[in-house]
Amino acid sequence: MSAHDPVLDAVGRRGALSYVFERQGPRTVLTQSSCSSPWHYFPPSFLDDSGCAYTWLVNPSGGLVGGDHVTVAARLEADTHVLMTSPSATRVYRSEGEPAVQEIRVTAGAGARLEWLPEVTIPFAGSRFRQSIHVELAPGATVVLWDAMASGRVARAERWAFASYENEIVIRMASGRSVVERLSVTPDSVGGLVKSWDYVGSLFVIGDAVGPERLAALEDELVELCGQQPEQLLGGVSKPAVPGLVVKVVARSAPALTAFVEAAWSHLRLILWDLPAPLLRRY
Repeated sequence: MSAHDPVLDAVGRRGALSYVFERQGPRTVLTQSSCSSPWHYFPPSFLDDSGCAYTWLVNPSGGLVGGDHVTVAARLEADTHVLMTSPSATRVYRSEGEPAVQEIRVTAGAGARLEWLPEVTIPFAGSRFRQSIHVELAPGATVVLWDAMASGRVARAERWAFASYENEIVIRMASGRSVVERLSVTPDSVGGLVKSWDYVGSLFVIGDAVGPERLAALEDELVELCGQQPEQLLGGVSKPAVPGLVVKVVARSAPALTAFVEAAWSHLRLILWDLPAPLLRRY
């Protein structure tokens, strides 16, 4: 009887992506990094004069399969400004066994700004997906976090046919208080109201550096945006137990969802930091 190699016997890939950012003069720069397949290293770029390091999370394998376990770990030192996004949607393929797992862990130092704006996750029919996003904020740090899922490959009339979808978002302040969103969905557990829509998204703007006047102005803009596409998008704005705002939206189409998040991002960048939203160069 031959011995089994635990590496060869393992299902899926174990990929890790790690970043450390530091402030050097007017810019945020990447000072340490490492990656393993299926992640691909893609250096940050500077699309404007703000010093923000625009960072693309690139997985050229085409998506995640059952048994994949991919991680992203990032540390933002004091006064850094980093945007992390993806060049395309995260596709999760059918699995008869283990789920595809993605774990995100980010720490933001004092005065740091983190913008987490990946493209939507698309769970294919029969797929199993489990994701966790944990963000730790030091005093004065701010996070803008967007996370969205599709009901499936909508263009192929594949809606709410995945096996399971689990998602956890935890944003913890230096005070120890936190905002938590947990989602566990199967086709059988999706409520009738949500099932009539094709996209679900969450937007978090959290941080003790956001003054009450700016927060109130941002809330007014977000409430207005939630009502601008009454036939295509339904949304609501709430105030969590920590300083900030949370927005939940459902949409009937990808263009409606994209229009909302792009407009929201433009408003919040201008209101929070007096910065315009740049044109992201997706490849």
